[in-house]
Amino acid sequence: MSQNGKPRDALEVHIHPGQLDAIAGTGTTTSEEEYDDISGSSPVAATVLVRRRDQGSSSSMTATATSSGAETGINQKTKSRRPLLIPSDQSTSSSFEGALPTATANVGKRRGYVLSADDDAAIRDAVSRSLQRAKGGTTRGARPGAKFADLVFTRKFSTFDRQNQDAANSPFHGFFTLFWMAVFFFILKIGAENWKKHGNPLGTNEIMKTMFRRDVLVLLLADGVMCGMTGVSWLLQRAVRAGYIDWDRSGWVIQNIWQSIYIGAVIGLTLLREWPWTHTVFFVMHGMVMVMKQHSYAFYNGHLSSTYKKRAQLLSKLKELEKIAPVESPSATEPPASGLSTSLLSKIPSADEYKEQRRHSMSHDGRAVPDIDRIAAAISSGEPLDESQVQVFERILKWEVDALSDELKGKSTLASRAYPNNLTFLNHYEFIVLPTLVYELEYPRSDKIDWYYAAEKMAACFGIIFVMIMISQAFIYPVVMDTVRMKEVGMPLAERFMHFPWMLAELIFPFMMEYLLAWYLIWETILNFLAELTYFADRSFYDAWWNSVSWDQFARDWNRPVHNFLLRHVYHSSISAMKVNKHTATLITFFLSACVHELVMWCIFKKLRGYLLFLQMCQLPLVRLSRTKFLRHRATLGNMMFWLGIFTGPSILCSLYLIL
Repeated sequence: MSQNGKPRDALEVHIHPGQLDAIAGTGTTTSEEEYDDISGSSPVAATVLVRRRDQGSSSSMTATATSSGAETGINQKTKSRRPLLIPSDQSTSSSFEGALPTATANVGKRRGYVLSADDDAAIRDAVSRSLQRAKGGTTRGARPGAKFADLVFTRKFSTFDRQNQDAANSPFHGFFTLFWMAVFFFILKIGAENWKKHGNPLGTNEIMKTMFRRDVLVLLLADGVMCGMTGVSWLLQRAVRAGYIDWDRSGWVIQNIWQSIYIGAVIGLTLLREWPWTHTVFFVMHGMVMVMKQHSYAFYNGHLSSTYKKRAQLLSKLKELEKIAPVESPSATEPPASGLSTSLLSKIPSADEYKEQRRHSMSHDGRAVPDIDRIAAAISSGEPLDESQVQVFERILKWEVDALSDELKGKSTLASRAYPNNLTFLNHYEFIVLPTLVYELEYPRSDKIDWYYAAEKMAACFGIIFVMIMISQAFIYPVVMDTVRMKEVGMPLAERFMHFPWMLAELIFPFMMEYLLAWYLIWETILNFLAELTYFADRSFYDAWWNSVSWDQFARDWNRPVHNFLLRHVYHSSISAMKVNKHTATLITFFLSACVHELVMWCIFKKLRGYLLFLQMCQLPLVRLSRTKFLRHRATLGNMMFWLGIFTGPSILCSLYLIL
């Protein structure tokens, strides 16, 4: 034994945190989901360094696997607030079980993990599987036809958070400081001009008057009721658990009907109260968030309820099997023991292995009856079974029960959080306030609340809102009122269109500023504030979307919570439930997202024009264009085209809605 307690002949594999997911198979691959593809990014080398300690001598071997960079692994460049220790039963390290006798620990300043194994074969096998995944093998989170893609939640900070050391040490940190200094002096200039012209630093202040003129308390009360009404989804899941409702038959239909009624009531209230656009935007957007949360909560728990019922059926078959006295002569009852596949028995029972076995059997013959169903039918038939059948049946049944139990456990580390123990009032409403749209049985949590940090984010939130109001009042509101006066005096459409280029020129810069500030307000200040108050440790609310070279990359990176929801509940569910290919699933995902955005525009302008829907759907051919030989390796040109769309899109949309 060495001084640190490890065998001298042990092998150490030093793996960076981002590479751990790629090797364990928790990332995504570009070969299996186009919507989640990281196109346009350069390949990332995942290097595994293996050192052998052998009685004072050491040698090293390095294997490098090139992959496109799994979004849940290699591309994540944020740091933890505290060392991340991954126990062997969590999703990130569970893929090593059965292949490597591992001991996972933090390496300290090297910010990696040490995986120890007693033989070279185990290490070589892990490296070989890593290379296969890098070449396009299947990985967790990107299974064709998977009903629920596995999403990995880990401890991370958002990119611009001051606690993220990568951001603080960035060579562009000075530009970040310059930006906020410029914003401060810009607002100071606007205030001085307003004071000179109106005797008030806020100017005429119509926007703020609109926000607080009426129904502020009604809005807050309605929002509280709206959040409270999400409990209907919880009650439905309780009814499913009690057996009053079958999720696979009527449960999911009832849930979808309720969601339609829910969002209809949200929109209807804004029309009934004739709320201004500020109230409407907040209420409708928050209502959309609550609908997505309810959908994720209901459909994931509904999926688990089906798994729970299947597990109960198998347990009952096991009890029936225990009462069967095997016959001595070979039984003619189907299936014979030799006709069953027992390869799964050599593997550790888990949810992943269970799904893999089902996919494997379906890929060979989609019409074939799975072995477990044949076994259940044989037990129920009452026909005699021989000794070998009883033994094989029992082993397969127990393996399936254990695998289903692992599925019910999900990512939870405690039995109290596994299904159905998670169906509690507190668990549901805890999820409602968490800054995520994807329901899981357990999330990484922080140790305590940093109240100074929370106060900082709240102050930043109100500060940015004030800046947005000042910019809107000074540069956007006058243009809007000009178009209103054009319509009031009966100016013909053709004549109004003559003002379109000048309106666009006046709106393009303030809208660009408002767009950036609105994004920073929501995804950096509000979500981080909620995450701090709820002990939510995964702050990866966005990625480096400003470096996007295509619109699908932008769709993934600028709003990670919504992207994760669409990936699990639209993209993968379309493939699983509707049996469509990945290209059709991508089209469905983009179309649904565009329809929701167009609905919000209708709520604001009370006009159904389809401009936003059309422009969003135009992103699909632009995505294809970005993958052509002409643009594939021209990242700067692709980024310029992306920024041209961001720069002009919001102002064009607003101008069209105002002119027409």
